[in-house]
Amino acid sequence: MVEWRIQDGLVDYPDALREMEARAEAIRKDGAEELVWLLEHPPLYTAGTSARPEDLLEPDRFPVYDARRGGEYTYHGPGQRVAYAMLDVSARGQDLRRFVWGLEEWVIRALAEFNVTAERREGRVGVWVVRRDKAPGPTGPAEDKIAAIGLRLRRWVSFHGVSINVEPDLTHFGGIVPCGISEHGVTSLVDLGLPVTMADVDVALKTAFEDVFGAGGPLGRR
Repeated sequence: MVEWRIQDGLVDYPDALREMEARAEAIRKDGAEELVWLLEHPPLYTAGTSARPEDLLEPDRFPVYDARRGGEYTYHGPGQRVAYAMLDVSARGQDLRRFVWGLEEWVIRALAEFNVTAERREGRVGVWVVRRDKAPGPTGPAEDKIAAIGLRLRRWVSFHGVSINVEPDLTHFGGIVPCGISEHGVTSLVDLGLPVTMADVDVALKTAFEDVFGAGGPLGRR
């Protein structure tokens, strides 16, 4: 069984990091239940292990935290659903690349519940949508990121996870180069014209999680 926790209010990032690390340790050492933790943070930036200093454009805009996860800079804040996944990857195939594929698939299937066609892009972290309402760029149709993925494994237990832009203030992404990608924009479900609530997204995430990580899913426990 996977515990499913929906957190009220805004969770400070250091508190979330301590909780994730403690739960990951308990899963590995004590056989604790896996956990999916849905929450929102106050406005902040996090730096992954590949973050480049020049991509932090406005270092004094919000607090900046060393996330100790893979990836570069990202923004978290109100209106963004953060889904932290503390899962036993060793019981799910012990294949890091496939596990990341599973996180992407989780988001893609959840967004499909709102008739959003979200896609992967080779060489670009995150989940993307094509913007038919924007002029195409020099290399093809305009594309915006709608969800970010950041991950860390400790002895084959995952923590960190995904974040989906439901209705955040998109101008707050302007203080960084999100995930080191400057050629494309950032969007949200509400920005796409969809009156989706956080509760709607939570329901879609739970359904999609069962499809991907539940019994019988491609990343179910073995």
